[in-house]
Amino acid sequence: MERNLTALADLASARVGGRAVATNDDFFAPMSNLIKAEPAVFIPGKYTARGKWMDGWESRRQRTPGHDWCVVELGIRGVIRGVNVDTRFFTGNYPSHCSIEALDVHEAKGPRESFRTKRETRISILGRAIPKKATRDPQAGPWTTILEKVALRGDSENLFAVKDSRAWTHVRLNIFPDGGVARLRVYGDAEIDWTRIARSKGVLDLASIVNGGLVLGASDMHFGAKDNMIMPGRAKDMGDGWETRRRRGPGHDWAIVRLGAPGAIGRVEIDTNHFKGNFPDSASIEACFKPGADLDEATNGSWAELLPPTKLRASHRHFFSKELRQVGPVSHVRLNTFPDGGISRLRVHGTVAPA
Repeated sequence: MERNLTALADLASARVGGRAVATNDDFFAPMSNLIKAEPAVFIPGKYTARGKWMDGWESRRQRTPGHDWCVVELGIRGVIRGVNVDTRFFTGNYPSHCSIEALDVHEAKGPRESFRTKRETRISILGRAIPKKATRDPQAGPWTTILEKVALRGDSENLFAVKDSRAWTHVRLNIFPDGGVARLRVYGDAEIDWTRIARSKGVLDLASIVNGGLVLGASDMHFGAKDNMIMPGRAKDMGDGWETRRRRGPGHDWAIVRLGAPGAIGRVEIDTNHFKGNFPDSASIEACFKPGADLDEATNGSWAELLPPTKLRASHRHFFSKELRQVGPVSHVRLNTFPDGGISRLRVHGTVAPA
């Protein structure tokens, strides 16, 4: 289960626009830490005016009945397949249990929801106000429980599968009774109305993680994760890209991306931003049409050359359109780098193929 879950997109990550929007208490450490993309760290001897500095969300000790909670707005509306309630570095101060509820405001006709600060008395959801106490009650308001109350381990990753197949825009992490959580990862699939997009014939980056793209696999990720290539925006530094180790034998490196939806590709961008002495000498792109295929199925599929082997430059945005070959609709692309090195971003612009 762990391998399958963590291979999916983190819908709550700050990198894709996720944000913690409300909590009843974050006395010791702010709720914003929950959705940081990078792993939590521990700094011995570092304190604040309120106590030990912790890289997570931490509430004060409960002295009255009830439990603590935090609401997270997902950066990508989607179907949640599983969660990781990571209590790393929280040892004698982690919650004993947690539960998770979810909310979807995608179909709201009124103003978009706004979760106000913990000091305010009411929260507006779906354009109507509800008592703040409803955020504490799993049975009240529009919240739906997607993970029943479960025990947590301290200083550990706590992975749980979610079986509900509906799409959500927000989650509420409930911790019992109080304590600290380093990170909340919400793994799932983006929910996108591709039929409407196909009718519009608009061009978009079909490989982007916010459009449902997913890097299924890569030959090597020694210096940089494969998923970095399809994140929003340009890379902030060399660590924000996909980088392989130095190849000492024959062959070349590669990464396979499943597009958010099959489409006709009109332009490709390969960005080597920040990679100067370690960018690939050249690259090529292959494409196949096998909608829904996993890594093994795609690897064994029939691949056609979309972009012939092409020289790359250091720290440069390379755009290709005329160079692309006509291969018909595409569901997956394979980026080949020769022989190795770093790519900061891969963009695959096209129009969605009719269903």
